[in-house]
Amino acid sequence: MSLLIPCCLLILGFFVLIKGADWMVDGASILAKKYNVSDLTIGLTIVAFGTSAPELVINSIASFDGQSEIIIGNIIGSSNFNLLMILGITAMICPIKVQRNSVWKDIPIALGAVLVFFLLGNGFWIQNEFSIDRIEGSIMILLFLAFLYYVYQKSKYEENEDLDEVDTDTKSFKIWLYIIGGMVGLIVGGNLVMDNAILIATDFGVSKKVIGLTIIAAGTSLPELVTSVVAALKKKSDMAIGSILGSNISNILLIIGVSALIHPIDYDPSFNFDMLMLMAGTFFLFVFMFIGKRNTLGRAGGLIMLGSFISYTIYLLMNN
Repeated sequence: MSLLIPCCLLILGFFVLIKGADWMVDGASILAKKYNVSDLTIGLTIVAFGTSAPELVINSIASFDGQSEIIIGNIIGSSNFNLLMILGITAMICPIKVQRNSVWKDIPIALGAVLVFFLLGNGFWIQNEFSIDRIEGSIMILLFLAFLYYVYQKSKYEENEDLDEVDTDTKSFKIWLYIIGGMVGLIVGGNLVMDNAILIATDFGVSKKVIGLTIIAAGTSLPELVTSVVAALKKKSDMAIGSILGSNISNILLIIGVSALIHPIDYDPSFNFDMLMLMAGTFFLFVFMFIGKRNTLGRAGGLIMLGSFISYTIYLLMNN
């Protein structure tokens, strides 16, 4: 009975978190469509940032509390969940056709973001200092702004063909009501999820590292899962792949950067295995684009990615 209330509050937190992200994405997407922005660009920016907002909220809260293992575990865990679990499921539902430009630029950028995170965490320029300080956090944010500039430049040469599918006559106050209401939901839900997930898992003897890599990571990635599956079912593969790549880039460069600005993050080298898993997954996503149908993540590739994630999760739980 002692855990009944925390369990109920955890479920409520996830519901509020997901609903908040849903409102925020809806409002932001309609706003972007009004300006004739393509699905890929929306996926890489608006949708990606909206679905990454739960991670931003939870990590900001954790950073104020100095919970470095939760911060790093949540980002690596969410990114692995996005890449292996969500893209795996999405590709099995419907093969994901990817623009050639995204294969040669966006996937390598996502891999580069993971590499930057790995090098900074392991103190590549300060020997034996396993941390990400405010200067390094600022560097990551600058890299994220550079990524946004790249997407902006690319969007100028793209045209969106799906304007007829969106109610672009929605009044501005209603759009902003969605966005602001979503933000409030993210903050409230984020607090509920983090506090109660730690309480429950700690009671069962689960380490904070595994809590971040599994429970919180999966919960905060649910918006990406819903977005990608719906996009695949609607044959909007650009938005599906864009939201995942953009979300992972946002998770690493923006959210870790902001978290480090709030409070320097201690990096535990035991996360290196999980980081290598993320790098390998991103690399093989690139490789899968050239196996079978060109520039497409097929069902076989999706099955391999999903199987890899399940095996990885079992390994984590067995080595808690």
